[in-house]
Amino acid sequence: MLPESTNGAGGTSGGGLAVPMAWLCAEYLADEVLRAAALVAPGSLEYRAGLQALALTVHLAGEPDGPAGPGGAWSAHRVDEWLRHTAYDRPWPPWVEERLAARTADGGDGPDLALARTSWRRLRDTWILAADLDGRTDPEEPVDETEQIWLPAWKLGLPLAHLSLHLR
Repeated sequence: MLPESTNGAGGTSGGGLAVPMAWLCAEYLADEVLRAAALVAPGSLEYRAGLQALALTVHLAGEPDGPAGPGGAWSAHRVDEWLRHTAYDRPWPPWVEERLAARTADGGDGPDLALARTSWRRLRDTWILAADLDGRTDPEEPVDETEQIWLPAWKLGLPLAHLSLHLR
């Protein structure tokens, strides 16, 4: 019996499964960064949001088939690029949507793109009750964690991803 999800036309490519290697590599790198930073407990909702935000950034900033070039995924150039995309003043959601649309327009319909779309949908549609980081008037003033608001998961995951990259 052939698996439902296979590579190639006619359902087979040597009988192999379509494995989302680029996405799995991006998710692995994100997990490695977040675990090393140890800012939140693995398995928590915050950790998952950070993992998905960073994996999306790594995946969409790179080549559709995964990291390439000298130094591979951990080259200083790549890390700087991820830091730029996850920075506070960057319009990350439109960038994600533009990159997903561009990959789709380029004929991307593989399992990597499907997982990236699913992660973006989860980050956008899941809301988390968290401290209001945007509502502060004085950046020097400490965050009052009792003042909580509902935020889309990406708004919590993106700064976690950015800070974890800095601590790497």
